[in-house]
Amino acid sequence: MLRYLEICRKVLAIGRNYRDHAIELGNEVPSKPVVFLKPPSSIILEGQTIQIPYNCKSLHHEVELAVVIGSKGKNIPEGKSNSYVDGYFLALDMTARDLQEEAKSKQQPWTISKGFDTSCPLSRFISTKEIKDSSCVDLWLKVNGQLRQAGNTKDMIFNISHLISYISKYFTLEPGDIILTGTPSGVGSVENGDIIEAGIGNLVKMTFTVESAK
Repeated sequence: MLRYLEICRKVLAIGRNYRDHAIELGNEVPSKPVVFLKPPSSIILEGQTIQIPYNCKSLHHEVELAVVIGSKGKNIPEGKSNSYVDGYFLALDMTARDLQEEAKSKQQPWTISKGFDTSCPLSRFISTKEIKDSSCVDLWLKVNGQLRQAGNTKDMIFNISHLISYISKYFTLEPGDIILTGTPSGVGSVENGDIIEAGIGNLVKMTFTVESAK
């Protein structure tokens, strides 16, 4: 697993890839993938804490399936996308929602609200043998034991093959690159001291604690 994180050059994330999530935030349902970047410095692993970023008053959780790229590719045909997948992570796309809304209102980038330190918690590495069909994967998230999110990747607007092909038209995908594939509905705020548990069915579970910025 550490090998992937050591060579990861970029984290490409997809916004609004579940219809119900786009609607719950009052956003239009996209006709093409909404792509943004998180820096590798945003990644943390279990045992580390999620830090509420400076000046953030509304930090939201978003549980997602993440894809790990195994080989270099550009302009990848959709029919060959799966051959570029080396494995998966369970991921959180932590979002400073108030900072994001402020940026959106001014037509500014989402970089701070999405890419701050600790905004990309990851599980252990999950092999393709463990997830044989990424198009039907149950995702769930609890905060302090209360279920907040429960969804399935079958409800994604753009499936993983399409995302890899689409992204590779603009970015050369390289070994270790990570693609976050979007979150189902049920996102909500977390505060200092909250405990987030997230999982892929009964296959993988991870736990992170939220702390105020030091």
